[in-house]
Amino acid sequence: MNVALIEAYAGLARRVLTGPARLGRTRLVAVDGPSGAGKSVFATRLADALAERAGGVRPPLVHTDDLLDGWDDQLTFWARLEEQVLGPVRAGRAGGYRRYSWVRRSFLDRVVPVPAGPVLIVEGVSAARAAVRPELTLSVLVTAPAELRLRRALARDGAQILPELRRWHEGERAHFAADGTAAAVDLVVDGAPALPHDADRYYVRVGRRSGSGDVTA
Repeated sequence: MNVALIEAYAGLARRVLTGPARLGRTRLVAVDGPSGAGKSVFATRLADALAERAGGVRPPLVHTDDLLDGWDDQLTFWARLEEQVLGPVRAGRAGGYRRYSWVRRSFLDRVVPVPAGPVLIVEGVSAARAAVRPELTLSVLVTAPAELRLRRALARDGAQILPELRRWHEGERAHFAADGTAAAVDLVVDGAPALPHDADRYYVRVGRRSGSGDVTA
């Protein structure tokens, strides 16, 4: 049985900033989990907490969905992330990427800069994959029940994506099972907690290195 604990984003930010830099001189944080679990919300609130501890300087937050070349690029986008973001930051240089437009179905012209600073957050499905684990200062898995995650995704993007979404979920399940993500991350977070708490300042931890059926939903 999992034990749920309420913990502060401020404390987690402190843990990141006092942790070792393993991507060159940058502390890399990966926020992983299946679609609709609440990864973006968690990553944004952690970035807010890090900014508070750094005098308002917000760490860059890269959403891997912005790097996907459409639905079929669910996991193969990684080479793009490595070349455009991780590689330069590892070398102490600024990186940059072009966002994918799901409306135009092509990458936009404008380059989003990614400075090589003290912290970099990467959020998205497979962000904490085995290939990058040696360079992570912190890895987080956000989970939520499959039914809720499906409702969230359809409410956000519309019912027309359902066929692609079901295929996407199959890909997620296969990846998390093969990657062993749940057993490898530093922190498992409940993306749909029932415990009352101030969600802007606190998150609910499910249990360190705890597997969850919701990951493979």
